[in-house]
Amino acid sequence: MLQYSSGVYKIASWADVTNCHIIPGEGIITGLATVGQPLDRGLLLLANMSSKGSLSNSEYTNKNVEYAKKYSDFVFGFIGDQRFCPDVDFITMTPGVSLTSTGDTMGQCYRTPELIIKERGCDVIIVGRGIYSAKNPVEEAIRYRDAGWNCYLSRLSAEK
Repeated sequence: MLQYSSGVYKIASWADVTNCHIIPGEGIITGLATVGQPLDRGLLLLANMSSKGSLSNSEYTNKNVEYAKKYSDFVFGFIGDQRFCPDVDFITMTPGVSLTSTGDTMGQCYRTPELIIKERGCDVIIVGRGIYSAKNPVEEAIRYRDAGWNCYLSRLSAEK
């Protein structure tokens, strides 16, 4: 909490969006909200993870959804691999997206933009190694941007 409000980095003074996991309980959300809400900041909850052996099970994910609904004046979405609340318009940002790889030697499981955006209803793809490890990162970032956008447009067309 002190890292968010004060300390060396004073995160709330410059970060519009922060994310957290709920392992400490809902007090982490209320604590962050006391600092972030007056500054018009928002929170994403880490609802699940794609790595092999992740301990984020359905009970943990369901509790994230419960807290997000309860604190929707501060929580605006999730980090995760699917739309968790079709009845509420929370945003879902998804890491572990790749156009070519399905995994790595450290247990990361990659998914395609098509799976994440079109099939699972997520809103934003988060790409790391697929871009920064490319021979031409700018060109690769454009490829990911276009793939994500085209999947999003396709999903919108299918929803009509």
